[in-house]
Amino acid sequence: MKTPKLNKLSSSLQDFFFDHLPRLRGMSPHTIHSYRDCLTLLIRFVAVQRKRPVTKLNIEDFDTKQIIDFLQMLENERHNSPTTRNIRLAAIHVYFRYLAGRYPEILEHCQQILAIPFKRTRSRVIEYFEYDEIQSVLATIDRSKEDGIRDYILLATMFNTGARVQEILDLRLCDLQLIKPYHARLFGKGRKERLCPLWPQTAQLLQEFILTRHNIKQDERVFLNHRKQPLTRLEYVIC
Repeated sequence: MKTPKLNKLSSSLQDFFFDHLPRLRGMSPHTIHSYRDCLTLLIRFVAVQRKRPVTKLNIEDFDTKQIIDFLQMLENERHNSPTTRNIRLAAIHVYFRYLAGRYPEILEHCQQILAIPFKRTRSRVIEYFEYDEIQSVLATIDRSKEDGIRDYILLATMFNTGARVQEILDLRLCDLQLIKPYHARLFGKGRKERLCPLWPQTAQLLQEFILTRHNIKQDERVFLNHRKQPLTRLEYVIC
């Protein structure tokens, strides 16, 4: 009886997302979701190119031509920028670097994919708001409503710290020091931690806002949606 061929793709994906990335690499849920979205797109693309269902794919179906064609599709059909293309390629590189360590017998195959280069991109000029422009943005928020008060304080904290949206949404009560010296602890990509000073005005806004959250616990998120659940990036963008 012929022994069935091991499907390295299915077994490796489960370990990659549920153990390797969160436990060994310590990546944030946001980064893991980004990697998942990338590999989902890639798997669907290769399934179409190979004319077979996703369940029948294996690692050998993902060669350099398929990966390069996928990256080209992202730019031509999905209109992704070269920067986004490079982010997708970085996720693919991480996965195949993991495969090379798990399955030494396909090391050469993985090395060929890891050799696919990133596309050169132009450095963008970093833009910023002047003080009066910040004030103009904040003045447009209707603070007579509960959500408006939240959005005002959220934006004020972002302007103060220069934090990314996800960093502010992840902010918990235990990450704030609202007595001198005022500061906020933020966790960036790769769970890198940094302390950002808070202006006295921002600290006062946060103090007043937290007082309205009766019995808030130290590990609870500061900014919630109308269902009293952690505010997500998508909900914030819609707002």
